[in-house]
Amino acid sequence: MTSNEKTIRDFINAWSRLDPAELADFFTPDGTYRNMPIGPISGRENLKRFIGGFLKNWTATEWDVLNIVTQGDIVIAERLDRTKVGDKTVNLPCCGVFEMKDGKIKVWRDYFDMSTYTNALA
Repeated sequence: MTSNEKTIRDFINAWSRLDPAELADFFTPDGTYRNMPIGPISGRENLKRFIGGFLKNWTATEWDVLNIVTQGDIVIAERLDRTKVGDKTVNLPCCGVFEMKDGKIKVWRDYFDMSTYTNALA
């Protein structure tokens, strides 16, 4: 396992702690998260606020890595994100593409079907 892959596996596991500050620390100071149905968010403080905003109603989450591929500073992780939002369960297939720099996430693009998430909450 490469150090970049280990960082992404650690990042994925950290989501279960639901701590926006811990998650934002995985990014470079100018890191960007592109939740593909939504525009990009850049900078650690902005990332912390953004992540905190959508975690506020989550009561639990566990992300299963289905496949992971690493090539240099690129890590691609296919996942199943299993999340509890209040008393509702959302099982969301995702694929994250991570561009790494010096052991931190420089850019993260996450691809998924937003209707899978919203339909589960309806």
